[in-house]
Amino acid sequence: MCKDRHWVEMAISHQQLEAVPYYFDFTPPARLNVEKYYGSPIEETLEFPIRMKGCKTIKPLYADPSGFGRTAEDEFGVVWSTSKIDRGAPIGLPLSDADLSNYTFPEFAASYRFEDLRDWCEQNKEHYIIIWVGDLWERATFMRGMENILMDLILNPKFVDELLHGIADYVIGTMEILFERFEFDGIAISDDYGTQKSLLMSPADWRRFVKPRLAEIYEFAKNHGRTVFQHSDGYIYPIIGDLIDIGCDILHPIQPEAMDIFKLKREFGQDLTFCGGMRTQDLLPQGTPEEIRNEVKKLKTELGRGSGYIMSNGITIQADVPLDNIVAMIDEAQKKG
Repeated sequence: MCKDRHWVEMAISHQQLEAVPYYFDFTPPARLNVEKYYGSPIEETLEFPIRMKGCKTIKPLYADPSGFGRTAEDEFGVVWSTSKIDRGAPIGLPLSDADLSNYTFPEFAASYRFEDLRDWCEQNKEHYIIIWVGDLWERATFMRGMENILMDLILNPKFVDELLHGIADYVIGTMEILFERFEFDGIAISDDYGTQKSLLMSPADWRRFVKPRLAEIYEFAKNHGRTVFQHSDGYIYPIIGDLIDIGCDILHPIQPEAMDIFKLKREFGQDLTFCGGMRTQDLLPQGTPEEIRNEVKKLKTELGRGSGYIMSNGITIQADVPLDNIVAMIDEAQKKG
């Protein structure tokens, strides 16, 4: 069985496989727990065929208060609460008004952002390498506040256009440097569009404001021979066809608490590779190991039919998931068939 890049390439191209590729991600406490069992780093001990990394940031995704204090400010001027168990929350907004006249976007070419990437890419060159290049709509919500930016869609549409355009330019500038300097397979965008029950905005507004900028990012990646991995939690069914139209290759994490993921496979499985699908809100923390094994088998059978599937968790695995359940999920995921 392949354990390298080719395994994932075959899944993306919908070639029939003996086994479904897998990938899992964890919050720091959950990762510490699972690495005590399997060894560290977990990517190596579990032989993940996909390796993922982002550019370095002054406020990492998980900023521990012991190292950063009670708050941390990121490149965009967003002040975050810090936490030992999760990413914290944006609590200080650099855009209190719908006005960019006094705002300067961060420097995408800052040298620190690309430190260690060359060595990391070289170390992982046998695997399918995906680099997180940023966010778009989600970044706008961090900078302006969710309630404010949703109101801006109606009250300040020109501002929203300018803001998303500036963020997209930052992402594209980042990609330009990455593509010039490093060898890797795909880019990833983290950009939540849904709640558990609906889109955050109407499909028409998403197509009006977000889709054009997202299409520019996708096109730039595609023109440089990279695949596109799109992350969005929540219910995003109405826009999946749009994501396909502009060139999405891998959709993550197809949150099963929000969408009928087997319907997604029937409707879109010929055009997309799905990554995710494991119920992380209820089954993983509350189910039995046997129930979890059965769910993994179902996912591999149903979503893996015709290939185009990477077994993974529906949202990041949290500290409340018992180790026995994580072990059951991983063990079943690694089995052939």
